[in-house]
Amino acid sequence: MADMEVQDAITPMERAIIHINVADFAVAVERATDATLRRGPLIVAPLAAARPLVFDMSEEAYGDGVRKGMALSRATRMCRAARVVAPRFAQYQRAMAALVNESRHFTPTLEAGMADGHLFLDVTGTHRLFGAAPEVSWRLAKEVRNTLNIRPIWTLASNKLVAKVASRLVKPVGEYIVAEGEEEHFLAPLSPLLLPGLRADERRCLIDLHIDTIGALALFSPAQLGAVFGSRASRLHDLSRGIDQQPLSTGDKRAPAMSREHEFADDTDDYRQVAGVITTLAAAIGNRLRADRLAGRRLTLTLRFTDGTAVTRQLSRKRGSAVDHELRDMAQTLLKRCWQRRIRVRGCRLRCDRLHRHVVQLSLFTEPARAAGKTSRLLAALDAVHAAHGADAIRYGGQHTA
Repeated sequence: MADMEVQDAITPMERAIIHINVADFAVAVERATDATLRRGPLIVAPLAAARPLVFDMSEEAYGDGVRKGMALSRATRMCRAARVVAPRFAQYQRAMAALVNESRHFTPTLEAGMADGHLFLDVTGTHRLFGAAPEVSWRLAKEVRNTLNIRPIWTLASNKLVAKVASRLVKPVGEYIVAEGEEEHFLAPLSPLLLPGLRADERRCLIDLHIDTIGALALFSPAQLGAVFGSRASRLHDLSRGIDQQPLSTGDKRAPAMSREHEFADDTDDYRQVAGVITTLAAAIGNRLRADRLAGRRLTLTLRFTDGTAVTRQLSRKRGSAVDHELRDMAQTLLKRCWQRRIRVRGCRLRCDRLHRHVVQLSLFTEPARAAGKTSRLLAALDAVHAAHGADAIRYGGQHTA
């Protein structure tokens, strides 16, 4: 018992958060799979696009002024020695899944980005299984190098905020440990623009006010910051002092979701074509929900564009639905909200979550009950036809043919 108490007493951190960051993730994956790309500057951009934009670039290209979202024609003028390869999104997703699988050997509590090489792990209290948190960080980075041929940055701190800022300091390679209690001291001399989560207007305001360090920002009280930043003042005050109590967003395994995706054979800017595909996805989700006797309260639509960027919008309703035309109307509303860029669409994804058991609410009045009964019988008939003859046997007007 005494040995256990001593071991707990020397635990280096009450809370230990590891941030794994593979800088320029797309470039790292391309170089891991093609050794000829490891020397010299590299740019990842969709070559077949009408107006291709830079999706990712190597550190060498970054040093020459190339930035994400820059027109490829301008990027190649700035970095004439760069090789250009087309992005392979499926490959990046597989690499991200492999990175997550390696990390799960050390903790089930982790938060992963969307194929961007960012990963947070909460290893609090795991020192008896795997050793101290710095040792876990080192071992994980070594395994990623050996198995995936990718060299990640790793940082260690008591919260996500400080670990994230530390990783920005050591990019493109390296490691950094911020001991518990040293958060404010660590942040004080750094630029406030390194703080994650700042909005564009807040960045401009900090520059206009000549607040050049996080320590200078920390000198202001929440009330003083409120005069400029309004409701965000308390959050900015906490950020400046390295205070971040937010848990990792691990996802709720008890809250399942249904999703359908479509990849266009040729990138398209035809709104009606995309709308037809969205209708097809909504109908497929509705069919599956009814088969499982579920209803969903939220839809999320993601459009992926030729330049590698994506736009995501969500829409919720108080009562869940498994009715095709209701899901279709929600999806079409989301499409209008996503349709903001004059760039061709490469693919789309429709996701339905906040699922619950579909319970029919009985009506006190005859007409609403009769209408609901007709809808239920119609949907049951459609499902029977689809089950017997395939999804394309009956379609909505304008629906995409699979």
